[in-house]
Amino acid sequence: MWQRIQTVFLALIVIALLVSLVQPIWSIRAESGDTVLTPFYLIRGAEYQYFPFTLIAILSVASITLAAMSITRYKNRILQIKLGALNSLVLVGVLAASVYFASQLLSEFQGGGYGLGMYLPIFAAICNLAANYFIRKDERLVRSSERLR
Repeated sequence: MWQRIQTVFLALIVIALLVSLVQPIWSIRAESGDTVLTPFYLIRGAEYQYFPFTLIAILSVASITLAAMSITRYKNRILQIKLGALNSLVLVGVLAASVYFASQLLSEFQGGGYGLGMYLPIFAAICNLAANYFIRKDERLVRSSERLR
């Protein structure tokens, strides 16, 4: 299982998204207090606002679950391809929600900076595309070897 490169890419997805859950997506330091957007909440000074920002965390956990399920389904490549496609859609949702919430805050505060939590889902999406490519490559290799028999 671990000797296949797509398993390494799927593990990188899990690791990147787990780290992104604890990293800030966007932050700004202002005279009224720090404002930090994380996947679970928005902190304005000492006030925590959970809704609708938890959507990012929910989609990230869903993507982690799909990648972990795909790792364990290494004997069924067709199912792995389907899980990879679904994971691509979920990762697009993570990225879209992160960009949407961060751009709203960026326009509200007229500044701020993106954190590691914004870039790790992009890395995870690239790893997902690579894993899907290698899963399809394995499936083509198996199909071509079955024709030779």
